[in-house]
Amino acid sequence: MTERVTLITGASAGIGAELARVFARNGHRVALTARREDRLATLAREITAAGGKSPILIPCDLEDHGARDKIASRLADADVDVEYLVNNAGFGLFGKAIELDHEGQLGIIDVNIRALTDLSLRFSDQVIRNRGGILNVGSIAGFLPGPGMAVYYASKAYVLSFTEALRKELEPHGVRVSVLCPGPVMTEFQARAGFAPGFDSTMLNVSAADVALQGYRGLMANKRAVLPGFAPRGFILAAVGRFQIRKP
Repeated sequence: MTERVTLITGASAGIGAELARVFARNGHRVALTARREDRLATLAREITAAGGKSPILIPCDLEDHGARDKIASRLADADVDVEYLVNNAGFGLFGKAIELDHEGQLGIIDVNIRALTDLSLRFSDQVIRNRGGILNVGSIAGFLPGPGMAVYYASKAYVLSFTEALRKELEPHGVRVSVLCPGPVMTEFQARAGFAPGFDSTMLNVSAADVALQGYRGLMANKRAVLPGFAPRGFILAAVGRFQIRKP
């Protein structure tokens, strides 16, 4: 019987690394992707030292369109099937869209939208066969436009819409599909985005570990959306309006 794995993107730090830890603690063998091979290797040693199954490491940059082929090839070579897919990789850039680096903003689309969509569709047959699930990491930012981070906010709106539609399509197959929408969380995301915390830093009060644990539990409970931590009232109202009008 082919061994089943949980594939997690963006697993070298932050929420992605915490998701790897929580899945491993719960008996899943994880396949981890990220740009930084040294970080992945350190995390893999930590997981095995804690008694977890040996992770499969796939260093790659999802801005590279060939990365998804590399992931599929590595998993095929390891003779494993994807049971759970966690699309966590993503980044944003802070500033006016017309002033930010053009290629950098297209890179946001490549990672946050294109790679997430490709992997979800590419491994859907395996997830269905194993009656597993897909957890897409969105953001509370996906519920409204975001001047100052226009492309990032728009990308997360796509994640919300795509996840909800995919959930409906895969429901007859017994597949769990959830979207994890944290508010601001103190991770390396802020530094890469070029965001200098000021007043907004008071919102960074939920740990990546807490977000990951709530995401894992939400997926296993087959929740439509998981909204951990603090979020402004207007965001929550929008989220509730979208996801509570139908039964989860």
